[in-house]
Amino acid sequence: MAKSSDFKNFYKAVLSLGNEKECEIFFKDICTMKELETMSQRLEVAKMLLEGKTFNEIVSATGASTTTISRVNRCLNYGDGGYKAVIEK
Repeated sequence: MAKSSDFKNFYKAVLSLGNEKECEIFFKDICTMKELETMSQRLEVAKMLLEGKTFNEIVSATGASTTTISRVNRCLNYGDGGYKAVIEK
């Protein structure tokens, strides 16, 4: 189980990335392709939910399961605002 300090070190590492290319290189090294696809899909789902798209529209556009869409929707409604913060930037 990861310790709180492990998470902080990871967050600091991400924040140290200076540009999109460095970010791409880092995440390709640290994540599997499937993990990158999953995170990218979740972000796209969040964008579409914030645009008011229906679950059916999101499934058709992204291939995400309704379970994934529900989880992202729950984060948007009851989470800490991470998706919204990133999308607004």
